[in-house]
Amino acid sequence: MNIPEGKKVYFSSDNHLGAPTMEESRKREAIFVQWLDRIKEDAAAIFLLGDLFDFWFEYKHVVPKGFVRTLGKLAEIRDSGIPVYFFVGNHDLWMNDYFEEELNIPVYHKPKEFQFNNKNFLIGHGDGLGPGDKGYKRMKKVFTNPLSQWLYRWLHPDLGVPLAQYFSVKNKMISGDEDQEFLGEDNEWLIQYCRRKLESKHYDYFLFGHRHLPLEIDLNGKSMYVNTGDWISHYTFAEFDGKELKLKKLNP
Repeated sequence: MNIPEGKKVYFSSDNHLGAPTMEESRKREAIFVQWLDRIKEDAAAIFLLGDLFDFWFEYKHVVPKGFVRTLGKLAEIRDSGIPVYFFVGNHDLWMNDYFEEELNIPVYHKPKEFQFNNKNFLIGHGDGLGPGDKGYKRMKKVFTNPLSQWLYRWLHPDLGVPLAQYFSVKNKMISGDEDQEFLGEDNEWLIQYCRRKLESKHYDYFLFGHRHLPLEIDLNGKSMYVNTGDWISHYTFAEFDGKELKLKKLNP
């Protein structure tokens, strides 16, 4: 993708809409929708790097109630011709084809390579990557198993949705969330993952969410790991202007 002069690519993650309650998250949703409305003026593309929702599960004919302001704004942006890409996170990993069919937004379940103006990017949510976190990795295999999803759909949405929302907030092993403190470069799994990827291929930028920490880490003098933070405590996002990537912060 070539980024025209004056246009930008935007990256955002970890809104966790619906948490801790729908009433409280609606305030954050309003800020996010205002941001989307602003960046559509110069966006060449928008990347949502997962955990847009604190819980999302698609039944055959039902999706979770709420989030209409966000969904409506994304539909408007996509209908205007601006590409939008969605990477599932550990809280919305049960996303299937709703975004693709209703919003024309492609959905990715694994990190994916992109190239902007001859810069190589590896983009994803970030959960379960790198060494460690074995309990969550085992749990994720269960959650993403087609049989597990088929069985869960037999729960009525009035039972299945609030049950999953409860565990999404309460059980850290299920959610896969980590402590929101920087652990040092040698102990951050995503940094180790990026460095291992660089052993086989060059990337200019690694873009991930999941950690809820806005981070810019120089990996080897030629590659950068950027974590987009969140829209709960930090209200941070990344933007690429065709030449360089910058991490930015809103002041809501």
